[in-house]
Amino acid sequence: MRPRAGTAAYPPDGRSPPVARRTERRPGQDGGEVEIATDSGDADLPPGAARYLVAVPVAALCCLLPLLATPLPLGVPRWLGAPVDWPKVGLLAFLHGCWGSLAQGLPTPCLRLVRALLRRPLPDRAPARPCANAFFPVLFAGVLMLPPAAAALVAVVPALLGPGEPEGRRRQLWNGAQLALSAFASSVVFHLLAGPQLLLGSRFPAALLPGFASLAVFCLVNGVLVSGMLLLAEGRRPTLLRRGQAAAVGLPVLVHAAGGLMVAVLWQGPYGAFAALLALLPLSISAWVFAQGHRERDAHQATVQALVQAVEIKDAYTRGHSERVGKAAVLIAGQLGMEYERLRTLRFAGILHDVGKLGVATELLRRNGPLTNAERRAVEVHPVYGYELVRGIAFLGEAHAGILHHHERMDGRGYPSGLVGEQIPEFARIISVADAFDSMTSTRSYRRGRPVAEAVAELERCSGSQFDPVMVRALVDALAVHDWQPVLPPPGDCIRAVPDIPLGVPEPARAAPRRVPAQGGTAPTAGPS
Repeated sequence: MRPRAGTAAYPPDGRSPPVARRTERRPGQDGGEVEIATDSGDADLPPGAARYLVAVPVAALCCLLPLLATPLPLGVPRWLGAPVDWPKVGLLAFLHGCWGSLAQGLPTPCLRLVRALLRRPLPDRAPARPCANAFFPVLFAGVLMLPPAAAALVAVVPALLGPGEPEGRRRQLWNGAQLALSAFASSVVFHLLAGPQLLLGSRFPAALLPGFASLAVFCLVNGVLVSGMLLLAEGRRPTLLRRGQAAAVGLPVLVHAAGGLMVAVLWQGPYGAFAALLALLPLSISAWVFAQGHRERDAHQATVQALVQAVEIKDAYTRGHSERVGKAAVLIAGQLGMEYERLRTLRFAGILHDVGKLGVATELLRRNGPLTNAERRAVEVHPVYGYELVRGIAFLGEAHAGILHHHERMDGRGYPSGLVGEQIPEFARIISVADAFDSMTSTRSYRRGRPVAEAVAELERCSGSQFDPVMVRALVDALAVHDWQPVLPPPGDCIRAVPDIPLGVPEPARAAPRRVPAQGGTAPTAGPS
C-alpha cells in the first residue's frame, strides 16, 4: 500500500517505505501451484526494521521539543527557539498537506491549457500515487523561513492528520517523521550559514549558496533514512545513482527547490503570502507534468509483471526465475557502465526473456527429464513466440532483440538464427549469461541447484564458445560485490534423480535457420534444432 497524497513519500521518485510482503501458494494450471506476493502490513517486518520504524518517529518528536522549551537551556542558539509565527506555520502545514492532492487532479481548464502547450494527449488525472515533488516547494519554503522545530512540524503535520488505513498508519507516520528529520537538519544548516534575513530584498542573491547547501543536507538525511529502512527491511544495500537515474530524480528536486526558494522570497516581501500562493500555481502544473512520467513507468511495470505472472502460472517451477534473470542482467550491465535508460530496458528484457513459453505446450515445460528431438524443437521456438508477443510494445525498444536472440551462441550454434559473435545483440549476450547462471543456481524438480562458485566455473568453461567472455567476466566481478544466494526448493518438493547435463555439451547438428535482423523487423520462422 502506498501512502496517500499528503503523507509525503520521499525520495522524490515517489517511492514509499518498504512494505513487508508474504507469498501465498495458489493453484495454477494443470494442478500446479504458483506463489503470489501480497502485502502483509507492518507486522511481518524484521525485528530491526520494526524497531527502526519506531525510532525515527521518536527522533522526530525530539526535534519538536524546542517548540515547548521556554526558555531554552544556556548554550543553545537563539534561532533554534526563536518565536514562532503560528499563522505562517499553520498555513504552510495546510498547503503542504493539500497542495499535493490538488496537483494530482488539476481542474479541467488547466488540463486543457497543459495539453495545448505540450501538443500531446494527456490523461484526465495524474497517477493515483502521490508525487512527492508536488508539495516539496511548500516544505522547502518552510525550511528556509521558519525555525528548525517549526519546519519539522510543517513536515510531520500532514502525516498525523492525513487519512490512511489502520494497517498502514505506522508507515504513514514514519514517512512524516523522516521528512521532519530531513527538514530539521536542513533548516539548521540554513540558519547556521545565513538565516531568513538573507531572503529580504536585495540581499536575496546571498541566500542562493546557503539554500543549495540546505537542499543537499535535506537530500542526504532523507537518503540515509530511506536507505536504512531498505537495508533493514529488505536487505538492499544502498547504491549510488547512475547518470540517467540521477538526472531523472535530481531535476524535479532542483526545479521545485528553486520554486520553494522563490516562494520564501515572495512571502517575505511586501505582498506576503498572497504573492507566494500565486507562485505555487505554475509549480503545481510543473509537478503534475513530472507526475506523468511516474504514471508511464508504473504502466510499463504493470504490463511487464502481467506477462511474467502469466508465464510463471503456466510453468510453476520457474517462478521467480524471470525476476532473478533481470536482476543478474542488471548486475552485468552495471559492470559495463551501461546508461540508466538502457539498463532499465535491459531489466525488462531479462524479466520477459521467457515470455514466449506461453506458446509452448505446458506438458513440455513441466517434463521431468530429457526431451525428444521433436519436443526440443518445439521448445526452441519460444524466443520467436516471445518476440512476436512483445514486438508491438514500443517502450521495450532494444529488449525485442534481447528476447529474440537470448539463446544464440558465440560459435553460431544457437537458435533461432545462428548468429555468431558480435552479430548477437548486446542485450541477448547479457541475458544469455544471466539466464544460464540463474538456471544453474536454482533447484528444479529434476535437479538440485549448483553452488555459485560451481556455476561460475561452468560459465567460464563455456566462455567463448557459448557465452561472451566479456559478459561472463562482468558477472564474476559483480558477484564479488553483490551477494547471490542459490534458490532452494519449496518445502515439500522432492528432487527427482535425473542427471544434470552440463552447459557445454555439444548439441546435435541443425539446419541453418533463416537469418533475421538483430533489431526489429519481422520475426523469423525458427529453423530445425
